[in-house]
Amino acid sequence: MSDTEPAGAPAPLLLADGRPAAEAWSLDPAQRHLNHGSFGAVPLVAQERQQALRAEMERSPVVWFPTLPPRIAAARVELAAFLDVDPGDLALVPNASAGASVVHQALTRRRGGEIVVTDHGYGAVSMGAERLARRWGGRVRTVHVPLGADEDTAYEAVVASLSADTDLVVLDQITSATARRLPVERIGAEAGRRDIPVLVDGAHAPGLLASPLAGATYDFWTGNLHKWGCAPRGTAALVARGPLREALHPLIDSWGAHEPYPDRFDHQGTLDATAYLAAPTALAFVADTWGWPTARGYMDRLADYGAQVIGAAFADLTGADCAVDVGMPVPGMRLVRLPDGLGLTRLDADALRDRVAGELDVEAAFTSFDGIGYLRLSAHVYNTAEDYEYFAEKCVPVLGEWARAAGRD
Repeated sequence: MSDTEPAGAPAPLLLADGRPAAEAWSLDPAQRHLNHGSFGAVPLVAQERQQALRAEMERSPVVWFPTLPPRIAAARVELAAFLDVDPGDLALVPNASAGASVVHQALTRRRGGEIVVTDHGYGAVSMGAERLARRWGGRVRTVHVPLGADEDTAYEAVVASLSADTDLVVLDQITSATARRLPVERIGAEAGRRDIPVLVDGAHAPGLLASPLAGATYDFWTGNLHKWGCAPRGTAALVARGPLREALHPLIDSWGAHEPYPDRFDHQGTLDATAYLAAPTALAFVADTWGWPTARGYMDRLADYGAQVIGAAFADLTGADCAVDVGMPVPGMRLVRLPDGLGLTRLDADALRDRVAGELDVEAAFTSFDGIGYLRLSAHVYNTAEDYEYFAEKCVPVLGEWARAAGRD
């Protein structure tokens, strides 16, 4: 945040018939929804498509399930086009953590059993890496990347940790807690030169980045389509290239187990695959209504405006500078520093999220990094400037009082 007045609020996006964008979703109007990045939000047209598919499934299960593999394969083609990847490289998995688990399950120790992660890593994925290291009899090396580190600094920090013992590098393309990018393309290229496999957690990338795999050289990438892409929850892509991908298998063995990658992932027994089949409807809705470039541009301008308005409100309240220097910032997501005493740990941040939702009727994300608490903004097309102005006016004073109370305890 700067000393200047906030930039002008972007005009809200509208539907083709002139209604507010939010009317295309079923989000509770009694709440403010400022945390799209955690669980996404599914537009009504995609909900309706999924319900129709479920009705078809329930009308004739014996017909439905044998026909699923080719239908999933067809959906993969559409989703691969959205990500600008070869459909033969893409498998569908329930979420990015599941994609990472598939990779962790498949790899074998080739060197010293060391896995390199960063301190920005998503907790579930990092825990999976720790479990793999225990299985290997190796260890996890966690690299510190300062929040404000630029591309060169972040690259050098990770590459300096690589050694003759390194068997895997796990990196976030967009970090969940700190809303920044990591130079996964450069690190992936260097790791490739050293014959070290790289797994990229791109959970937030689909929809937020235009071509999240452009120029990529890493072995494995996994990203959620149910976040920024607004697909029904439980829809994610696993993209694998190179010889190691032939070791990848679904977490559940089914009748496609003997088929090649990625076809074997299209067979998942009696799991409800309607989210996969309805995902193209969600992506097409945004594309046809506004176009993804327009949607991304709006999200970015709105997140910037929200960070300035809310940051200014906190600064007026506390007298402290709430500016957050994020190296390699990403579109549509911003951090605002919280008053001292709030969100100091992940558990504190989660408790604050729940309290704000329960007492202030606002769904917001709170995170922690290096013992500092942050409000993480993640805008989508249904959000408006008024959402952030409301938070600044109604919620910031209450959070300030909670911070003062925490200081008195």
